[in-house]
Amino acid sequence: MRQLNVNQEGKQPVENVEKAKRKSPKTLLQHIECIIELVEKSGLSDEFYQKAKRSIAFVAKKMNLTPDQVILFAVFIEKSDDNNIVISDLSKFIGCRNIKTISLMSDIDELERLRIIRCCREDSRQRYRVPVEVIQAIKKNQAYAPESTKGLDIKGLFNHIYRLFNERENHEITGVALLGELKSLFEDNASLAFCRQMKTYEKVIGGGMDFLLLVLFCHRFVNLEDDCVGFHDFNDCLYDNKWEFTYLKSSLQDGFNDLLLNNILEYNNDNGFGDRDSFRISAAAKEKLFVELDIKVQQTVYKKDLILHKDIATKQLFYNDREQSQIAQLASLLQQENFLSVQEKLEKGGLRKGFACLFYGAPGTGKTETVYQIAHATGRDIMMVDISETKSMWYGESEKRIKGIFDKYKKYLKTCEVAPILLFNEADAVIGKRKEEGKGSIDNTENAIQNILLQEMENLEGIMIATTNLTQNLDRAFERRFLYKIEFDKPCTEAKEKIWHTMLPALSAQERSELAGRYDFSGGQIENIVRKYTVDAILHETTPSLETVHGYCQSEFLYKNRERRRIGFTN
Repeated sequence: MRQLNVNQEGKQPVENVEKAKRKSPKTLLQHIECIIELVEKSGLSDEFYQKAKRSIAFVAKKMNLTPDQVILFAVFIEKSDDNNIVISDLSKFIGCRNIKTISLMSDIDELERLRIIRCCREDSRQRYRVPVEVIQAIKKNQAYAPESTKGLDIKGLFNHIYRLFNERENHEITGVALLGELKSLFEDNASLAFCRQMKTYEKVIGGGMDFLLLVLFCHRFVNLEDDCVGFHDFNDCLYDNKWEFTYLKSSLQDGFNDLLLNNILEYNNDNGFGDRDSFRISAAAKEKLFVELDIKVQQTVYKKDLILHKDIATKQLFYNDREQSQIAQLASLLQQENFLSVQEKLEKGGLRKGFACLFYGAPGTGKTETVYQIAHATGRDIMMVDISETKSMWYGESEKRIKGIFDKYKKYLKTCEVAPILLFNEADAVIGKRKEEGKGSIDNTENAIQNILLQEMENLEGIMIATTNLTQNLDRAFERRFLYKIEFDKPCTEAKEKIWHTMLPALSAQERSELAGRYDFSGGQIENIVRKYTVDAILHETTPSLETVHGYCQSEFLYKNRERRRIGFTN
């Protein structure tokens, strides 16, 4: 007979007591975990509240929250690996209708006010996330408390300003709320010379739109080292209403804005003339505002949006003879000394100074990488524009966005010692034949984008390179504006042998020749195969055989049955 482990008074077995002790939650994180386990699919039933009562009470007391706020916070923590949590996610997890969760919106708003969760309201959709610092506090068994904004030094003040503008750019705070938080921040640190000077300026320019714009200029100058601010830098990330931006833009361009009239802002200089689309803080204002910072009152260049040439790794590329000659000629032209000399002669002859180039050909033939290597060799940074990722954002504000790209590039032309390359990568979508007018709003938007792009190319003073896989559909207006057009063919057999040798030195000369002759691959496809080869070698700690390499090559021809038959493999 099994002997029960009981004491003389008939209490629970010791093993059960110990098990209960182990399961009993003690830390904040353990109580939250207990709530999550109980609330899942519970529908917020009375039974759930009864079972979770102890843990809810613990978290509520620890974090000074109501019971409903605790439950919602627990579910947010469970979903915290997602930065785009929506209300329906909470409802599905809890097992209730959305209307029930919506009825708790005041509690969700309070969690946001306490900065325990953050909400993005872009495109009229509310998406939530849990900040990393909240999770870190919970892991330390601590209730999260926002960092105090009182008694800061000047660097701490600008760190908070940076955070606030970052939240505004992420649509996690409204323009009105941003202004309110900034004013509270300055009040909390009124002893700082910067805050005192901002208070002085507020009496002159008011505490509304102009005041917020001035703080943005200070933020960009100190935190981003940007002393050349254009309308594209704040057209959709500062104010809640478009009319506010429209009015502000008009007042700045026409020169009647109080920031200009009081010599706080000034136009950027454009070859001796005021550039009415670009502004900076005046030298006099900088001397008053930034006395506590070790900042030289001069124009600085911030290269946040540039791929720096010094960060581009050197990579050996192989071309067919015709491509090699054209690329070498272009690379020679873009050497700084040659480039400046040619531009000077073109300008004297009344010709356009800009160079627009088109790299076209099949995917994987090295178009984009060639731009990178030219940039590295000529000491030019790259301003990348990926049309395939950004085009969907243009609907409704296409003209502003495409104009903003060129405004920013012009700023770099003025402030960079060596003109960067403006790279429109995968530009198929915007340089194709224009659509017939009136066919639809999307077609009209695409045409508007193309018209602005054509005009900007006409006035281009720097270097623009567009890459595309398709040229049959190229609009003739674009074809005329590209001075250099280089076609990238798949490499010839000799070039493929060199690529195989460079990427996979373990192959013998005969094996390289066999692979190069049998497979009509681009350099990008060969690189894919070599990556598979390398991964297998690492995982299996053995060198894949040539037969295995042939298998990689066959799999590279997914959905290309004609090419498979042409290669001549038999079962």
